[in-house]
Amino acid sequence: MSYDAVPGFVEERRAHGEVTVVVEREGLVEAALHCRDELGFNVLADIAATDYLGWGSKGIAGYWGTAGGRDINAPGSWGLQRTPAPKPKRFSVNYHLLALRDEPLRVRLQVWCDKGEPVESVVSVWPTADWHEREAWEMLGINIEGHPNLARLLTEDDWEGHPLRKDYPLGGEPVRFSDAE
Repeated sequence: MSYDAVPGFVEERRAHGEVTVVVEREGLVEAALHCRDELGFNVLADIAATDYLGWGSKGIAGYWGTAGGRDINAPGSWGLQRTPAPKPKRFSVNYHLLALRDEPLRVRLQVWCDKGEPVESVVSVWPTADWHEREAWEMLGINIEGHPNLARLLTEDDWEGHPLRKDYPLGGEPVRFSDAE
């Protein structure tokens, strides 16, 4: 199946048996409606937002895990075999869609945004987006424009900041244990 007829189509990527359709941020709702009504993607399984701040910068590397685990205190790293390709913007918002039919079909609808750029709400297309969009706003600070109730779910109402952002300060909150004075 080709997805180039999706409104706001930017590109289609296929890797690891998965299909990602990148669309323009401004046309997300039209693309979502097209995927639901024309292509039969009637289930929104999840929305996963990611912060790519510092992606591809010098000094970023990973570790190879083994069956015995890995020692994060050991010096060194396997590093990257090549410099990662730059990302279009800081944040990606991925909508994992499912078409329920004899042979289920999955696709990832993806938009990119920078800090402060709003992403349109798709609650009117898939009501289950309510929780997922609130989580993306609360944890990463992605402004979901047109959401009916953008309120915190996982942190206290007076929480400052967005804890899953790469630039969120480390240190956390002091923990008070029940047997402590």
